[in-house]
Amino acid sequence: MNYFRRMSDAEKETFLAYWSKNREKERTSLRPFLVGLSAGLAIGISVILILESGWYERANMVSNARLSSFVLLFAIVLISLFMAFFYRKFRWEMQEQQYHELLAAKRKKEKNETKQP
Repeated sequence: MNYFRRMSDAEKETFLAYWSKNREKERTSLRPFLVGLSAGLAIGISVILILESGWYERANMVSNARLSSFVLLFAIVLISLFMAFFYRKFRWEMQEQQYHELLAAKRKKEKNETKQP
């Protein structure tokens, strides 16, 4: 809620107009999905780098003995897809919550203005 207090009235109105117009389109937007996908791939690449660097020899020995490269790559793809889906859903939910909070504040302000003579 602190973020909303820092927004100016013009920014709030701009966001309300934008979100009321584009909320369904944003639900399936590709951009947040790609951001989440890149974050998941970054985590996967860091796991591969740690395993390949030999930083932790015991983990490296266990992974070489029990883990096939196909399983590791498949797990990284699954983690990346999960993060992409989760990030897109999270962003949409946060903006939807912001929209409802700003809308409620706007209605409360209008209600208070109509009550005062």
